[in-house]
Amino acid sequence: MSDGKSLQGFSQGLSKGLGPGGPLLSVEGVTKHYGARLGCADVSFDLWPGEVMGIVGESGSGKSTLLGCLSGQLAPDAGRVLYEMKDGLTDTAALGEGARRRLMRTDWAFVHQNPRDGLRMGVSAGGNVGERLMGTGAQHYGRIRGAALDWLGRVEIAADRIDDRPSAFSGGMQQRLQIARTLVTGPRLVFMDEPTGGLDVSVQARLLDLLRGLVREMGLSVIIVTHDLAVVRLLADRLMVMQGGHVVEQGLTDQVLDDPQHAYTQLLVASVLQA
Repeated sequence: MSDGKSLQGFSQGLSKGLGPGGPLLSVEGVTKHYGARLGCADVSFDLWPGEVMGIVGESGSGKSTLLGCLSGQLAPDAGRVLYEMKDGLTDTAALGEGARRRLMRTDWAFVHQNPRDGLRMGVSAGGNVGERLMGTGAQHYGRIRGAALDWLGRVEIAADRIDDRPSAFSGGMQQRLQIARTLVTGPRLVFMDEPTGGLDVSVQARLLDLLRGLVREMGLSVIIVTHDLAVVRLLADRLMVMQGGHVVEQGLTDQVLDDPQHAYTQLLVASVLQA
Protein backbone atom coordinates (compact mmCIF):
# COMPACT_ATOMS: atom_id res chain seq x y z
CA MET A 1 0.00 0.00 0.00
CA SER A 2 1.59 3.28 -1.12
CA ASP A 3 2.04 6.24 1.24
CA GLY A 4 -0.13 8.42 -0.99
CA LYS A 5 -2.92 5.88 -0.96
CA SER A 6 -2.69 5.51 2.81
CA LEU A 7 -2.75 9.24 3.49
CA GLN A 8 -5.69 9.82 1.18
CA GLY A 9 -7.71 7.07 2.80
CA PHE A 10 -6.73 8.24 6.28
CA SER A 11 -7.94 11.78 5.61
CA GLN A 12 -11.17 10.54 4.05
CA GLY A 13 -11.78 8.30 7.04
CA LEU A 14 -11.33 11.21 9.44
CA SER A 15 -13.67 13.39 7.37
CA LYS A 16 -16.33 10.68 7.72
CA GLY A 17 -15.74 10.46 11.45
CA LEU A 18 -14.32 6.96 11.14
CA GLY A 19 -11.09 7.46 13.04
CA PRO A 20 -7.62 6.35 11.97
CA GLY A 21 -8.33 2.63 11.50
CA GLY A 22 -7.11 0.68 8.49
CA PRO A 23 -8.90 0.00 5.20
CA LEU A 24 -11.81 -2.40 4.98
CA LEU A 25 -10.54 -3.78 1.66
CA SER A 26 -7.03 -3.58 0.26
CA VAL A 27 -6.54 -4.54 -3.39
CA GLU A 28 -2.99 -5.25 -4.51
CA GLY A 29 -2.02 -5.74 -8.15
CA VAL A 30 -5.12 -7.67 -9.24
CA THR A 31 -4.70 -9.04 -12.76
CA LYS A 32 -6.95 -11.32 -14.80
CA HIS A 33 -6.59 -12.77 -18.32
CA TYR A 34 -8.99 -14.80 -20.45
CA GLY A 35 -6.47 -16.75 -22.46
CA ALA A 36 -4.57 -14.16 -24.47
CA ARG A 37 -7.15 -11.45 -23.77
CA LEU A 38 -6.60 -9.07 -20.88
CA GLY A 39 -9.44 -8.61 -18.43
CA CYS A 40 -7.77 -6.23 -15.98
CA ALA A 41 -4.17 -5.48 -15.08
CA ASP A 42 -2.33 -4.53 -11.91
CA VAL A 43 -5.24 -2.82 -10.14
CA SER A 44 -4.49 -1.55 -6.63
CA PHE A 45 -6.54 0.59 -4.24
CA ASP A 46 -7.84 0.73 -0.68
CA LEU A 47 -11.50 0.97 0.27
CA TRP A 48 -12.20 2.55 3.64
CA PRO A 49 -15.13 1.92 5.99
CA GLY A 50 -18.19 3.88 4.87
CA GLU A 51 -16.65 4.78 1.50
CA VAL A 52 -18.25 4.35 -1.93
CA MET A 53 -15.87 3.58 -4.80
CA GLY A 54 -17.17 3.96 -8.35
CA ILE A 55 -15.61 2.12 -11.30
CA VAL A 56 -16.51 3.42 -14.75
CA GLY A 57 -15.61 2.69 -18.34
CA GLU A 58 -17.12 1.54 -21.59
CA SER A 59 -18.06 -2.07 -22.32
CA GLY A 60 -14.89 -4.14 -22.43
CA SER A 61 -12.93 -1.72 -20.24
CA GLY A 62 -12.38 -4.38 -17.56
CA LYS A 63 -14.66 -3.03 -14.87
CA SER A 64 -16.90 -6.12 -14.70
CA THR A 65 -13.87 -8.43 -14.63
CA LEU A 66 -12.41 -6.40 -11.77
CA LEU A 67 -15.69 -6.54 -9.86
CA GLY A 68 -15.77 -10.31 -10.32
CA CYS A 69 -12.25 -10.63 -8.91
CA LEU A 70 -13.01 -8.37 -5.96
CA SER A 71 -16.22 -10.18 -5.04
CA GLY A 72 -14.73 -13.66 -5.31
CA GLN A 73 -16.69 -14.66 -8.40
CA LEU A 74 -13.49 -14.81 -10.44
CA ALA A 75 -10.03 -15.96 -9.35
CA PRO A 76 -7.36 -13.39 -10.30
CA ASP A 77 -4.24 -14.62 -12.06
CA ALA A 78 -2.11 -12.35 -9.88
CA GLY A 79 -2.54 -9.99 -6.98
CA ARG A 80 -4.47 -10.13 -3.72
CA VAL A 81 -7.81 -8.97 -2.36
CA LEU A 82 -7.42 -8.44 1.38
CA TYR A 83 -10.49 -7.98 3.59
CA GLU A 84 -10.57 -6.74 7.17
CA MET A 85 -11.81 -9.67 9.24
CA LYS A 86 -11.73 -10.13 13.02
CA ASP A 87 -8.10 -11.22 12.95
CA GLY A 88 -6.96 -8.52 10.50
CA LEU A 89 -6.61 -8.25 6.75
CA THR A 90 -7.19 -11.68 5.20
CA ASP A 91 -6.51 -12.79 1.63
CA THR A 92 -9.99 -13.77 0.41
CA ALA A 93 -8.51 -16.17 -2.15
CA ALA A 94 -7.06 -18.20 0.71
CA LEU A 95 -10.45 -18.73 2.32
CA GLY A 96 -12.12 -22.12 1.96
CA GLU A 97 -15.34 -22.44 0.02
CA GLY A 98 -17.43 -22.58 3.18
CA ALA A 99 -15.79 -19.46 4.61
CA ARG A 100 -16.36 -17.55 1.36
CA ARG A 101 -20.03 -18.53 1.34
CA ARG A 102 -20.41 -17.35 4.93
CA LEU A 103 -18.71 -14.09 4.04
CA MET A 104 -21.17 -13.49 1.20
CA ARG A 105 -24.12 -14.31 3.48
CA THR A 106 -23.00 -11.98 6.25
CA ASP A 107 -20.37 -9.27 5.70
CA TRP A 108 -20.62 -9.08 1.91
CA ALA A 109 -23.53 -8.66 -0.48
CA PHE A 110 -23.98 -8.31 -4.25
CA VAL A 111 -26.59 -6.30 -6.17
CA HIS A 112 -26.90 -7.59 -9.73
CA GLN A 113 -27.85 -5.52 -12.76
CA ASN A 114 -30.62 -7.98 -13.54
CA PRO A 115 -32.55 -8.44 -10.29
CA ARG A 116 -33.61 -11.92 -11.41
CA ASP A 117 -30.00 -12.98 -10.85
CA GLY A 118 -30.26 -11.98 -7.20
CA LEU A 119 -33.80 -13.18 -6.42
CA ARG A 120 -35.62 -16.46 -6.07
CA MET A 121 -38.39 -15.87 -8.61
CA GLY A 122 -40.52 -18.76 -7.31
CA VAL A 123 -40.46 -17.47 -3.73
CA SER A 124 -42.59 -14.63 -2.32
CA ALA A 125 -41.18 -11.15 -1.75
CA GLY A 126 -41.16 -11.74 1.99
CA GLY A 127 -39.61 -15.16 1.50
CA ASN A 128 -36.77 -13.65 -0.53
CA VAL A 129 -35.88 -11.28 2.27
CA GLY A 130 -36.43 -13.93 4.94
CA GLU A 131 -34.15 -16.45 3.21
CA ARG A 132 -31.20 -14.10 3.60
CA LEU A 133 -31.92 -13.78 7.31
CA MET A 134 -32.28 -17.54 7.72
CA GLY A 135 -28.91 -17.93 6.03
CA THR A 136 -27.39 -16.09 8.99
CA GLY A 137 -29.13 -18.28 11.55
CA ALA A 138 -32.46 -16.50 12.14
CA GLN A 139 -35.22 -19.00 13.00
CA HIS A 140 -38.17 -17.17 14.60
CA TYR A 141 -40.84 -16.95 11.88
CA GLY A 142 -42.59 -13.92 13.34
CA ARG A 143 -39.38 -11.92 13.66
CA ILE A 144 -38.25 -12.90 10.18
CA ARG A 145 -41.57 -11.84 8.67
CA GLY A 146 -41.50 -8.63 10.70
CA ALA A 147 -38.02 -7.82 9.41
CA ALA A 148 -39.18 -8.57 5.85
CA LEU A 149 -42.14 -6.20 6.27
CA ASP A 150 -39.84 -3.52 7.64
CA TRP A 151 -37.44 -3.81 4.73
CA LEU A 152 -40.16 -3.86 2.11
CA GLY A 153 -41.32 -0.56 3.57
CA ARG A 154 -37.78 0.82 3.54
CA VAL A 155 -37.48 0.13 -0.20
CA GLU A 156 -40.99 1.47 -0.83
CA ILE A 157 -42.79 -1.80 -1.58
CA ALA A 158 -46.30 -1.92 -0.14
CA ALA A 159 -46.80 -4.30 2.79
CA ASP A 160 -49.69 -6.04 1.03
CA ARG A 161 -47.23 -7.26 -1.65
CA ILE A 162 -45.25 -9.36 0.85
CA ASP A 163 -46.73 -12.64 -0.38
CA ASP A 164 -46.50 -11.76 -4.08
CA ARG A 165 -43.79 -13.37 -6.16
CA PRO A 166 -41.16 -11.18 -7.83
CA SER A 167 -42.49 -12.17 -11.25
CA ALA A 168 -45.55 -10.01 -10.47
CA PHE A 169 -43.35 -6.94 -9.91
CA SER A 170 -42.06 -4.38 -12.39
CA GLY A 171 -38.33 -4.26 -13.13
CA GLY A 172 -37.86 -1.33 -10.77
CA MET A 173 -39.72 -3.07 -7.96
CA GLN A 174 -37.71 -6.25 -8.52
CA GLN A 175 -34.54 -4.22 -8.09
CA ARG A 176 -35.93 -2.69 -4.89
CA LEU A 177 -36.71 -6.18 -3.62
CA GLN A 178 -33.20 -7.36 -4.45
CA ILE A 179 -31.82 -4.41 -2.48
CA ALA A 180 -33.99 -5.33 0.51
CA ARG A 181 -32.85 -8.96 0.32
CA THR A 182 -29.23 -7.82 0.02
CA LEU A 183 -29.17 -5.32 2.88
CA VAL A 184 -31.44 -6.97 5.45
CA THR A 185 -28.48 -8.64 7.20
CA GLY A 186 -26.51 -5.38 7.47
CA PRO A 187 -23.45 -6.27 5.35
CA ARG A 188 -20.32 -4.16 5.69
CA LEU A 189 -19.34 -4.34 2.01
CA VAL A 190 -21.74 -4.27 -0.95
CA PHE A 191 -20.79 -4.88 -4.58
CA MET A 192 -23.13 -3.32 -7.16
CA ASP A 193 -23.10 -4.14 -10.87
CA GLU A 194 -24.99 -1.50 -12.88
CA PRO A 195 -27.84 -1.38 -10.32
CA THR A 196 -29.88 1.10 -12.38
CA GLY A 197 -29.14 -0.42 -15.79
CA GLY A 198 -32.10 -1.08 -18.08
CA LEU A 199 -34.56 1.01 -16.04
CA ASP A 200 -36.54 4.03 -17.21
CA VAL A 201 -35.01 7.39 -16.31
CA SER A 202 -37.70 8.25 -13.76
CA VAL A 203 -37.35 4.82 -12.13
CA GLN A 204 -33.56 5.21 -12.09
CA ALA A 205 -33.82 8.56 -10.31
CA ARG A 206 -36.04 7.19 -7.53
CA LEU A 207 -33.85 4.11 -7.13
CA LEU A 208 -30.70 6.23 -6.89
CA ASP A 209 -32.29 8.39 -4.19
CA LEU A 210 -33.20 5.22 -2.30
CA LEU A 211 -29.69 3.77 -2.62
CA ARG A 212 -28.02 6.99 -1.57
CA GLY A 213 -30.19 7.21 1.53
CA LEU A 214 -29.56 3.59 2.55
CA VAL A 215 -25.81 3.82 1.95
CA ARG A 216 -25.50 6.89 4.15
CA GLU A 217 -27.95 5.65 6.80
CA MET A 218 -26.23 2.28 7.15
CA GLY A 219 -22.67 3.52 6.70
CA LEU A 220 -22.09 0.97 3.95
CA SER A 221 -18.86 0.48 2.07
CA VAL A 222 -19.72 0.03 -1.60
CA ILE A 223 -17.94 -0.79 -4.84
CA ILE A 224 -20.20 0.13 -7.75
CA VAL A 225 -19.55 -0.59 -11.42
CA THR A 226 -21.43 1.47 -13.99
CA HIS A 227 -21.09 3.15 -17.35
CA ASP A 228 -23.34 6.00 -16.16
CA LEU A 229 -21.35 8.97 -14.84
CA ALA A 230 -24.50 10.47 -13.30
CA VAL A 231 -24.77 7.42 -11.05
CA VAL A 232 -21.24 7.76 -9.67
CA ARG A 233 -21.61 11.52 -9.41
CA LEU A 234 -24.52 10.95 -7.02
CA LEU A 235 -23.25 7.91 -5.10
CA ALA A 236 -19.45 7.62 -5.20
CA ASP A 237 -16.86 9.33 -2.98
CA ARG A 238 -14.00 8.20 -5.20
CA LEU A 239 -13.82 7.16 -8.82
CA MET A 240 -11.63 4.87 -10.94
CA VAL A 241 -11.75 5.11 -14.73
CA MET A 242 -10.83 1.96 -16.68
CA GLN A 243 -9.82 1.52 -20.30
CA GLY A 244 -8.55 -1.67 -21.89
CA GLY A 245 -8.21 -3.40 -18.53
CA HIS A 246 -6.12 -0.64 -16.97
CA VAL A 247 -6.98 2.07 -14.47
CA VAL A 248 -6.18 5.28 -16.36
CA GLU A 249 -7.36 7.79 -13.76
CA GLN A 250 -8.60 7.80 -10.19
CA GLY A 251 -9.37 10.32 -7.49
CA LEU A 252 -12.21 12.08 -5.71
CA THR A 253 -15.32 11.81 -7.87
CA ASP A 254 -16.00 15.51 -8.33
CA GLN A 255 -12.36 16.23 -9.10
CA VAL A 256 -12.16 13.50 -11.75
CA LEU A 257 -15.44 14.47 -13.42
CA ASP A 258 -14.98 18.25 -13.20
CA ASP A 259 -11.31 18.31 -14.18
CA PRO A 260 -10.43 15.03 -15.98
CA GLN A 261 -6.73 14.64 -16.68
CA HIS A 262 -6.61 11.57 -18.94
CA ALA A 263 -7.74 11.87 -22.56
CA TYR A 264 -10.08 8.88 -22.21
CA THR A 265 -11.78 10.37 -19.15
CA GLN A 266 -12.14 13.65 -21.00
CA LEU A 267 -13.90 11.82 -23.84
CA LEU A 268 -16.25 10.07 -21.41
CA VAL A 269 -17.17 13.32 -19.69
CA ALA A 270 -17.54 15.18 -23.01
CA SER A 271 -19.83 12.48 -24.41
CA VAL A 272 -22.15 12.91 -21.42
CA LEU A 273 -22.18 16.70 -21.76
CA GLN A 274 -23.01 16.44 -25.47
CA ALA A 275 -25.72 13.79 -25.02
